[in-house]
Amino acid sequence: MISLDQAVVDFGPTRALGPISTRFGAGSLTAIMGPNGSGKTTLLRVVAGLLKLSDGEIRRPPDLSVAYVAQHHLQHRWMPLTVGEVMKMSQYDGRPFPWPLSRAQKARIADSAERLGIDDLMKKSFGDLSGGQRQRVLIASAIATSATALLLDEPITGLDIPSQQRILEVISDERDAGRVVLISTHHLDEARRCERVLLLNGTIVADGSPDAVLTAEHLAGTFGARIVRADDDVPLLVDDHGHGSHGH
Repeated sequence: MISLDQAVVDFGPTRALGPISTRFGAGSLTAIMGPNGSGKTTLLRVVAGLLKLSDGEIRRPPDLSVAYVAQHHLQHRWMPLTVGEVMKMSQYDGRPFPWPLSRAQKARIADSAERLGIDDLMKKSFGDLSGGQRQRVLIASAIATSATALLLDEPITGLDIPSQQRILEVISDERDAGRVVLISTHHLDEARRCERVLLLNGTIVADGSPDAVLTAEHLAGTFGARIVRADDDVPLLVDDHGHGSHGH
């Protein structure tokens, strides 16, 4: 169980998050949803241990290990590594470089590469891949760590449909394997695939099942004018979140 109690993150005079109190348990899949600047990435970075709280408390199990994948549009195409080398980096354990992989490490790499459909790309340059392929490599690398918590920041935004489907299937499998899985998203369909949705706008607006949280009232209060109603009265989110050229 990862728990936050009245957690606050300030960047100078600007409050980025909080105060929030919430918990994330093993074998759970939570979508963190909200507009730009709502604190989604900040929350993930706090849970990952990359950001310190300005106030409040976070409690983690002493044996917690975390794999964190940032938004894919932040990746550097010029990374002078092959896919196989990127995957090997996931197994780094502090020994001097270069280090030999054990049979178990090789098996973890092979299994995660096959699950994400990148096993035929191992000798290709990471920088030459498409955006969807690069994202699948990084998620495969994260899974190969066998971390107990998997944190993914907008894992399918701007990707091709096959990559989206493959990634979402693997995310569900990781939840079923007992991991704590958190994903930030602005996709309603992606959020509905999770058993829990945490709607953020600086603080927690709503927290519960997709049916309970993704209502027209909650979404309109969080996203404002970007929520429209279709003929069947289902709320639709107009995506203008502005992450590079990957808008939908």
